[in-house]
Amino acid sequence: MPAKQTTNQERVAGTGLMNTNETNTADDDMNTALTPPPPAPEVQPEEAESKVPLPAERQTELAAQADAFVQGVIEAEPESEPFREHVQQAHQLGNQQMQEAAQVSNRLLEKPVKAMDQGALSGDSDVSRSLLDLRRTVEELDPSRRGDLFQPRKLLGFIPWGNRLHDYFREYQSAQSHIDAIIKSLYEGQDELRRDNAAIDEEKRFLWDVMQRIEEYVYLARSIDERLEQRIEEIAQQNEHKARAVREEMLFYVRQKVQDLQQQLAVAVQGYLALDMIRKNNLELIKGVDRATSVTISALRTATVVAQALTNQRLVLEQIQALNETTGSVIEGTSEIMQRQSAQIHEQAAGSTIDMEQLTNAFNNIYATMDDMADFKSRALDNMKETVDSLDGQIGKARARLQRTDEARADASVTTE
Repeated sequence: MPAKQTTNQERVAGTGLMNTNETNTADDDMNTALTPPPPAPEVQPEEAESKVPLPAERQTELAAQADAFVQGVIEAEPESEPFREHVQQAHQLGNQQMQEAAQVSNRLLEKPVKAMDQGALSGDSDVSRSLLDLRRTVEELDPSRRGDLFQPRKLLGFIPWGNRLHDYFREYQSAQSHIDAIIKSLYEGQDELRRDNAAIDEEKRFLWDVMQRIEEYVYLARSIDERLEQRIEEIAQQNEHKARAVREEMLFYVRQKVQDLQQQLAVAVQGYLALDMIRKNNLELIKGVDRATSVTISALRTATVVAQALTNQRLVLEQIQALNETTGSVIEGTSEIMQRQSAQIHEQAAGSTIDMEQLTNAFNNIYATMDDMADFKSRALDNMKETVDSLDGQIGKARARLQRTDEARADASVTTE
């Protein structure tokens, strides 16, 4: 039967026995434990009627039909055609509904077996394999199962070889695509479970209608039985032969029909309950998929993030320790320098500022320089006198030439006038 497109509530809500109204959606039950429903209880024929109650108005209509049927039996002669028609009606009472119920019940009773062998409850189903695969992957990536991730990896026990933490994160990144494929498979299995539940609800609705019709025939047959039982003595007083015919041909088959209808109703109810059990198991698996794709993955990612954060904290801590060690070394080196320099300063302060021999040589050099300067001045005076005398001679010659030049210029000017 094709699956019907329904909302979450319609898929989850049942049309089950005793008017149950289950609204267990996956989102509402994320905080509840996954618990399988109990097995379908065995339904006795006498208990089946209480599972499918009839409205009071319908009971009144069926009681009126029983009265009319019994009255027709009483009025008909044992060998007459009307009497044989009533006997035939008693034989055929609810036969069609019993056949329909038997067909539907057979289909429904096959579903639990198929669910265990081929359905989502089997170990070979896509949902089961995906859940197991996800569990193995999560266990492999669980940081708490890897020991001390900060401990360096060594080859042959003493040769440094890689980093455990870096290897873990590389493995987590490589497994991410595998986890995504598992989640996709789980969602596909979840959709298949919802389609199965939609088909189950359709079957249950059809079977519920059939069981209601069977219950109507059970009520009608019991009413006929009770009325014939009440009227049999009255008939015997009027006609013993007719009373025996009613008892053997009518009352016997009516009671037999009541038993057959009750047994068929019990089988139908049993199948209905078994099918409802499969539907509830599917709902639990749908919740399990939601939890696996949200809580489990979130927990794995949280553990990974915590491991990464602890790694960063470890790196910062190591840097702080290295910085503290460097700072201590700098302070220690500075103190040693200060110690050496202080000793030199005190040693310098205890001695003279300038070496006396150097100071004596400096004064001797100054005296020699002053003597040289005095000698230079004496020699310079004689040289300067000779220079002045030479300059006076040259100046005298220059003046005589200038005088002759002026006289020649004056004579030239008089001639011109």
